[in-house]
Order: sequence, then structure tokens, then C-alpha cells
Amino acid sequence: MNVLILTVSLLSADPLAAWQQAKITPLLKDAERHSIHAYYMACPESPDGRSVLAYTSTGAKGYVGEVRVIERATGAQKVLARNVTVEDAHRAACQQWICGGRCVAFHDVRDGHWVVLCVDVATGQERVLARDRQIGFGRPTGDMVPVYSPHFNPGTHRDLELIDARTGQTRTAVTAEQVKTTYAEWIGKRFGERPVSIFFPVLSPDGHRVMFKMSTPGDGNFRSGKASSRSGLIAYDLQAERFLCQRNWGHPAWHPEGRAVLDLGSGGVALTDLESGRTLASVKVPALGAGHPSVSPDGRLFTADRAVKGPGDPREVLVGDLQTGQWVVVHRLENGRGTASWRRSDPHPVFSADGRRIYFNVSAERWTRLFVAERTR
Repeated sequence: MNVLILTVSLLSADPLAAWQQAKITPLLKDAERHSIHAYYMACPESPDGRSVLAYTSTGAKGYVGEVRVIERATGAQKVLARNVTVEDAHRAACQQWICGGRCVAFHDVRDGHWVVLCVDVATGQERVLARDRQIGFGRPTGDMVPVYSPHFNPGTHRDLELIDARTGQTRTAVTAEQVKTTYAEWIGKRFGERPVSIFFPVLSPDGHRVMFKMSTPGDGNFRSGKASSRSGLIAYDLQAERFLCQRNWGHPAWHPEGRAVLDLGSGGVALTDLESGRTLASVKVPALGAGHPSVSPDGRLFTADRAVKGPGDPREVLVGDLQTGQWVVVHRLENGRGTASWRRSDPHPVFSADGRRIYFNVSAERWTRLFVAERTR
């Protein structure tokens, strides 16, 4: 990781200063609907910075809604998909940019089956990429979409598959049996003799690696905390076709160079090389708890959310410096209302591709709303 360390050391001395008085605004002003970005692992802003992707819903629980694209400059909206069914408001439809921002991928329930779909933003043309599958997170600049069988009812399809959104070609990238063979002792201790499947794959920014959890079915109700039992972080090199590591899953996010992850560490966050296990950087952040950290595009900064004491489930959105260990609070928000989903969305802050904006969800009022913090310089 010498290149990574060199990249960090050459950046400006005080990149936090620009975030201390960030401009905070809702994406959709006065909208009578929920607007939610999918997760801290996927930026809702398009690679060219012109548009923002959101799941919206007028339902109290937010279980059925629309996938929309909002133009940043004008606020003009385009509905890409209607009557989309989601598991919860936590990750919404896992909607995400792919193919350099030309397309959007997401999953939905249709005729009782989970399907993974791709929509051409310009034409609105929709294609089904996979049936009886759910979507992980790919790369906005890439064409590959990682999919897996529903964790609560995987059936016989228990492997990680990659689908080329341009051609529709599908290949099995990693099998559950490979994981069981490679990490037999851990699988035995964690899952016993229960059947396991690969769950929630996330591609690295360069597309060369993937990380995922393992899962075994629970009560089968996908709107339940007992739908499945999920655990572990398995990292796999797709080019070399070999496993890199097995460790605990906190809330990991890829470093932009794709060889390390930022995750919850002891009293804060830690950037770890997945292959060597070496800690490359760590920052102490009190009470980060179950926060969601993610890395800026230049690799130096991170953003995260954390719960703080007070009525109304208050949260803070932070920005920290992986080189100096310093951090600042960008915004404090209430998060105790919003959707009545069995699992409400956390703020899930994430940087834009140019590193100038941070997107996060706020559940302070009746509607959960997508906000953006823009640095002042």
C-alpha cells in the first residue's frame, strides 16, 4: 500500500477547514414524500455530478415507491421506475449508477419474485438482468452488477454472480462451496450445519475485488430482523481468483484504490489492508458506535454518522482526516421520525465523486429526506 500512503501524504495540510461551515440543504425542497439515497457504499450523485439518484415514496413506511433522477442545477425530476417494492427504508431499492452514469440498476419485487433491473436514463428503457436475485453494489463507472439470491430464501442459488449490464452475460464469480472449503472452521463455528449463501457483495472501486457476508435463512420474512443470520467479511480477488481474508464485518467501505477498507475500529475507524491485515491509518472518534464510515475520492478524508445523546435520536455527520487524525462535525440532525419502516434509514453519509459534497438521509420530520452538505471552498 505504498502508493496509498504517498497519495495521502501529498495532499493539502488542512482539508477539514472547508467543511467547518458547509452549506446544508435538502435535495427536494418542501416535497411531500420520502427521498432516500441507498447506502453509504454508493454515492447518489452521478459520476458527472449533474444528477442525483433517490428512492421516493409517499407511503408512511416507504415500502413501495419510485426510483427518480433529480437534476442538480434545476431540480427537474425524472421517474425511472414506479411501484418499486423494497425490504425496508434502510437501503431502499439499493438503487445505483452503473455504466458511467448512463444507466441505473436496482431491485424490486414483481409477481412475488425479486428481480434485478437496469434502466437507461436517457431513453427510460428497462431490462431485467436477473430473476430471483437481489442486487449488491457495483461501480458507477463500471458495467458489472453483483447479484445474489435472497438471503431469507436463497433456494439452490447460493453463489455470487456478476452480470454485465451491457450484454446481459452472467458469470459465477465465487461459490458458497468455495467459501465453506476455504474457511471451514469459521463457517462451522458460526453457522454449524445450516446451509449458507453469499450475501450483499460490494465491488471495489477498480472492480478487481469484492467483499461480502455469509448468510443462512431465518424466519423467511424479509421485513424482519430474523429474516436471516448474516456474519463475516470475506474479501476475494476477482482477477487472481483467490481469497484475501475473512474477518468481522463492522460497516466496511472500500478505499478508492480498492486494496483496503475503512471500517469501525477500536474507538473510531481503521483503514486496513485486506490482504496483509496491516492497519494503514486509524482515527479515534468517541461514541462512533454503529456509525457508517466511507472514504473521500482522494483517499485522505472520511465521513461517518454517529448517534449522540439527546431526545429525538440525534445524529451527527462528521468529516475526519486519515493523515492527521483530526475530525469536525459537519451537521447535527434529528433522526427519530421519518419513515415508519421496521428498519429506518440511518444518515449513511457518502462523498460525491469530486469530493465537494456529502449526501445523507435525515428523518427529523414526517418525511425522511435526502440532504446534501457542500463545502464552502
